[in-house]
This record gives sequence, structure tokens and C-alpha cells, in this order.
Amino acid sequence: MPRPNILFIMDDQHRHDYLGAAGADFLRTPHLDRLAAAGVRFTQCTTNAPVCAPARIGLASGLQPSRLGCLDNSGRLPSGTTTYYQRLRDSGYRVGCVGKLDLRKSDGYNGRYGDRPYAYSWGFTHPEECEGKMHAGSSPTPIGPYTHYLADKGKLATFHQDYRRRATSWITDCRDSPLDSEDFEDAYIGRRAAEWIAHVPDDFPWHYFVSFVGPHDPFDPPTEYGDRYRDAEMPPAIGDSLAGKPEWIKKRAAYFARDQIAQTRRQYCAATELIDDQIGLILDALEKRGQLDNTYIIFSSDHGELLGDHGLYTKSAAYEASLRVPLIIAGPNIAGGRVCDALCELIDLNATICDFAQLAPQQDIDARSLQPVLDGQTDTHRQATVAALRNFRCIRTGTHKYIQNYNDCDELYDLEQDPDELDNIAATAPDVVADLARRLRRRLG
Repeated sequence: MPRPNILFIMDDQHRHDYLGAAGADFLRTPHLDRLAAAGVRFTQCTTNAPVCAPARIGLASGLQPSRLGCLDNSGRLPSGTTTYYQRLRDSGYRVGCVGKLDLRKSDGYNGRYGDRPYAYSWGFTHPEECEGKMHAGSSPTPIGPYTHYLADKGKLATFHQDYRRRATSWITDCRDSPLDSEDFEDAYIGRRAAEWIAHVPDDFPWHYFVSFVGPHDPFDPPTEYGDRYRDAEMPPAIGDSLAGKPEWIKKRAAYFARDQIAQTRRQYCAATELIDDQIGLILDALEKRGQLDNTYIIFSSDHGELLGDHGLYTKSAAYEASLRVPLIIAGPNIAGGRVCDALCELIDLNATICDFAQLAPQQDIDARSLQPVLDGQTDTHRQATVAALRNFRCIRTGTHKYIQNYNDCDELYDLEQDPDELDNIAATAPDVVADLARRLRRRLG
């Protein structure tokens, strides 16, 4: 059997529970649901850092991003760090990408065709690194392949001016995009991905990383998609008195009217459905090439989105909507239609992909391959998952979550009795805190 192709589809800021297959009946994701039916959907996958750059740096390296000093969006993948992209390339894979990488986020220019030299050093042989949403909207002149596309169509000024108006309130200004659906960035990325799959030669196996920039804020879907959810009922946000929460959370939280939260959630769903349509386009291209049977397909996200839970939006917090991400894996010899509650981390996809490519395990990384779970050998993977940013670190088991806030109170939640994380029991469960603190030190030092 020839070595398999590996298609990894990631989007940006996708909550674990906003997926039709996960029970979200207010949202349409038929193509992701079809993928879940063909493979394994993991319900308990957590990001290693609930913000873009550290999460993606951890994924690329297989290391806890905190070990690399990457604790916020200023982090860069350190030169000389082995990536799984390099390992696949060096073993004979074509390694392509389209969309957002965030391995050197602080640089402002991605190259005319998204092929800046750094992309080759990370291991890509066929890179098309696109701008993130706010990055794309930040410049009146082109700074990467997507803004060059808009400029060529005479639409960059319209897009840039729209984002300048939104910049005072990325969250609450959730008007539709002034762009047509075909010119929205995730539609551009979807088309480019389908074209690459349609034309890539089949003389070498390939790994393709498709990285959508939505449903990240601002919540600005094209009107065609916004109209589909205009009056839709949305689940309410988790209300929280913030008693027992750390001061930094209390300062960050704000009051959002119920209707305002519902509107942002509708727009978030609309942007998610647009991405799902692009995934359908990509899967169709794979099927037309006759490569479905020899391609592993992974879908996940870098972190979640709070969408008003606890009075918060975006990510950068350790609560469930920010910390947990969707994860679906399908492909050769993976029995489909399974839902798996095994605890796992986003970085584990690094080792899993290398397993798919038949590479020897990489020494001295933190990632662990999910292959034994996918093969049906076991229903467990990790006893606990960890995550860290500059102002906190946390550990999550199947029953509890302990958050260590620097220079602030500890948090402990019983996820079985209190899944909304409203009752901080750290003061009344010192033995659990001590045990989880020891386990957290063993994992992160």
C-alpha cells in the first residue's frame, strides 16, 4: 500500500460544541457531520494554549508552547525547532498549506504568493500562507496573497475601510461583510485548497494543511450566509456572578445584552457554515481525484470562542468554551461513526500525523500519537491535559479543572457537578488542589 496522503483542515476560534455532530441543532455543518460519521469525533480535546500563535507553534513542534517561551501572540517558532512539516518533507512528502500559519505572527508581510522564505524553513514545499482576518484588514496595501487578490479585484479599499470602522469594537460591531461570498477570505482559501488537491501530482504522497481564518472575530459573514441565521434561536450564554473568579477575569468581563449575544452567535454560526461549505468543496476535490481511500482527514481548531460565556468573548481564558476544540479524524482503516471521550491535546496531532506517515516516533517531544485510540486498542489516551498562557496555567482531568492564576486566586471546578464552571471550590477541596498542582508541576515544571 502506498504511503497515505494527509489532509489537515483547521479553522480559527471554533468552539467544541458548535458542530452539528456534537448536538448543535441551531447550526448547519453537514460536511463536517459527514466527516464525523466516517471517522472518530473526539469530545475532550483541549488546546495547549488558548490563543492563536502558541497553539499553532505547539502543534508544529509537538512541544508544550510554554517550553518554547511562547505564551502569547508575540511568540515565534524558535529557529532550529523540528516541525512535523520538516519530518514529512524529509521523508519524501510534498508539504503544502493554504491559509493562516501564525508561526511568525509578528512579521507583517506574508509575501506576494504566501511563500516567504520562512515557510520553506518550517518544512513546506508548497506554501500559500494567507493573512489572518485582522491582519488582512489592517493594511490599505497588499500584504499577502489574499489582499493581493482583493486588490486585483478592486475591493481591498472597501475591505480595509470596513475593518477600520470595526476596530473600535471587534465584538459588538457584527455587521455583514461588504464583500460577496466568493471574495470572503475563507471562500478564497477553500477554492485554493480544492485547486491544489485537483492538480497536485500523484508521484509523491502529500500532506496539505488548510487553515481557515474564521469563524474568528470580527463576526462579519457575507450577507448570503448572514441571512440564513438572521432570526435564528441561539443557546444563551453562561451567566456568571464572577464570585470566586480571579481579578483579571472580573476586569475583562463586561455586560452584554441577551439580544447582542444572540446576534454575535448568529453571525458566528453563519461564518462557520461558510467554512463547512468550503470543506465540502475540498472533500469533493479529493473524491474526484480518487484519493479518499488513501487519505487521512483531520479537522480541528486552534482554540475556542467564549461568545459571551462568563461575560467574556474571544479566548485567552481556561474555561471550557475557550479551552476545548472540535476534533474529527477519518481515513484508511479507521472505523467510522465513533465518538471518543478520551482526553487529548492539540499537540497530539503532531505525533499522530507522523504515525500516519509511517515515521518513527520523535524523541523528546510532548505529543502522543492517537493511533492506539483510532485503532480501537484503547479508550483512554491521557489522564489529564494541560494548557498555559502568560497569566495562568491549568490542568484538566475527566472530572476536575484546576487553574493556577499568577498573583491571583486559584480556581478549581468539579466538571461533573458544575460543567458551567460557576462554583470555585478551591478553598473547600485543598487535597484535590494539592494533587492537581503536583501533577501540573510534573507536566509544565
